[in-house]
Amino acid sequence: MSWLPALLMTIIQIGYAGMNLLSKLAMNTGMNPFIHVAYRQTFAALIMCPIAYFRERSNRPTMTRSIFFKIFLCSIFGGSINQITYIVGLQHCNPTVASALTNLMPAFTFLLAVITGDERVQFTRVCIAKVLGTLMSIGGAVILSVYHGPAVPIGQPESHWKFLEVIAHKRSNTGTNNNYLGPLLVMVSALSWSIWSIIQAKVNQEYAATYSSTGLMCFMASCVCLAIAFCIDHDQSDWSLTSSGIRVISATYSGVFCSALSYFVMSWCIGKKGPFFVSIFNPLPIIILAVLSWLLLGEKIFTGMIVGSTLIILGLLMVLWGNWVESEEKTLKTSVSKKEMAVENLESQENLKNLSTS
Repeated sequence: MSWLPALLMTIIQIGYAGMNLLSKLAMNTGMNPFIHVAYRQTFAALIMCPIAYFRERSNRPTMTRSIFFKIFLCSIFGGSINQITYIVGLQHCNPTVASALTNLMPAFTFLLAVITGDERVQFTRVCIAKVLGTLMSIGGAVILSVYHGPAVPIGQPESHWKFLEVIAHKRSNTGTNNNYLGPLLVMVSALSWSIWSIIQAKVNQEYAATYSSTGLMCFMASCVCLAIAFCIDHDQSDWSLTSSGIRVISATYSGVFCSALSYFVMSWCIGKKGPFFVSIFNPLPIIILAVLSWLLLGEKIFTGMIVGSTLIILGLLMVLWGNWVESEEKTLKTSVSKKEMAVENLESQENLKNLSTS
């Protein structure tokens, strides 16, 4: 079953590509992105909270004010700001561009670690690779945001799905795309996700109940997103999911699959293969979305999109490689120190035996 983690991660990344596509379709029908996020987080909370209750009810540690506050910050940065800025940014840009820009997270995490002093910039091959990878990723993001270039001459397929034709017509009439606002919001989303990852790491160290902390985070995020969405749009007809089948499919799919099920799968894969293995699959949705957006949504593929996405992927792999080398070195040092301690203990035991016999 050594192939199972790779298969599951491929399915998860295909699922994320589907989420981008379904979310784009739902918003093209006129669905408010804030309402979409509110429903997504609500569905995620409805799935996670019962699982957390039954899974950890017998061994759940005591909740303190400090841990509760950190989980609340996780719900703000990871469940609210991250989701809202991403979905609004997706509304104003190509799904492929949005998927590519999410790969800025490791670069932003490295920059935050340098700013906070958790990471020191040194002239080693690992640090140089992480710095160059960060610069390359940011450069690719800039290209994606400000440069389109000529369209790739691959033709434009004609959609035979009447539902997509209606959506494309509505999109052309609304004219809501903004070449700069969308990528900027997606980059803010990646930055907020990086902040979440730093806070979440501290929560995992202090509160050994991952399901419960995730369920609580989803619940608080759903409350925040529901309040924000209701303040922005309290028209009852806009909250209806029955007006269009794609809306209920998109909201349910995003919440159940991408906010609940994917967490369990990625956690299991991290336990089996490590975080580096899971991160390798992050660029996969870019390729899938580029094909599906061209095939189903009629989106054009520009040279700037290809160049920018390539730079971001290469930068991502360089940063991930640096993190992997560092983790391997730490593991090696730990194993060496354990062996040295074991040797010292054996030597001390032998010395005691020699003294006792003499």
